[in-house]
Amino acid sequence: MRNKIVAGNWKMNLGFQDGISLFSEIVNMVRDEIRGDQQVIVCSPFIHLYHIAQQSNEVSNVFVGAQNIHQKDSGAYTGEISASQVKSTGASYVILGHSERRAYFGEDEKLLEIKLDQALKNGLKPIYCIGETQEEREAGNFWDILSNQLKESVFLLSEQEFSNVILAYEPVWAIGTGLTATPEQAQEVHAFIREEIAKNFDEETANKTSILYGGSCNPKNAAELFAQPDIDGGLIGGASLKSRDFIDIVNVFNAQ
Repeated sequence: MRNKIVAGNWKMNLGFQDGISLFSEIVNMVRDEIRGDQQVIVCSPFIHLYHIAQQSNEVSNVFVGAQNIHQKDSGAYTGEISASQVKSTGASYVILGHSERRAYFGEDEKLLEIKLDQALKNGLKPIYCIGETQEEREAGNFWDILSNQLKESVFLLSEQEFSNVILAYEPVWAIGTGLTATPEQAQEVHAFIREEIAKNFDEETANKTSILYGGSCNPKNAAELFAQPDIDGGLIGGASLKSRDFIDIVNVFNAQ
């Protein structure tokens, strides 16, 4: 059985107190409402990590992650945060390869391979994002794009290392563009990713790997998406900033 996971990405939102309050609401709602074994991960800005990591200990299926790490252990890198520093807060996950990091900060697989190594070396579990742009999808070469993103990063890991990775598919063309990926389109890509995992490792590894959908998932479309056989949950952006919306997405698994 693959883990069912709903991960929230707060991005660059929420002041300190607002973040603490939102996380407290999420923890209380999980405790009161969630009856399944699905995992909840909240990836917050760095300012919240220590405090919400302490709160997460109150519920067994709620975890905390960062949204990025630097590729070095330590040093003169003003404004950056290392994997060991993130780990020291009590966080256990980190998002890597997010489309915004790729687009705005020029991160590519060469850099992300190093960040993956840093995360795993320091006991952080990566939520590794891949996805194609609208131009790449329209050009028809997006299958090669997705395959290369995997081959040049997570597929360089050993099977044991890879077992600690969660994958997330982000159709960049369906994020903030007004376009929407249908559940069938999302499933098609998730199935392709799982096939690629099987080719690189084996069927057992492919069947154990959780693959999340990260394309504007919300309470209205989550049920259709999560019903697809190869979609194991979601990486949630805007809806994760509202506790009711976020928990409604988590609760989708209880209705299946």
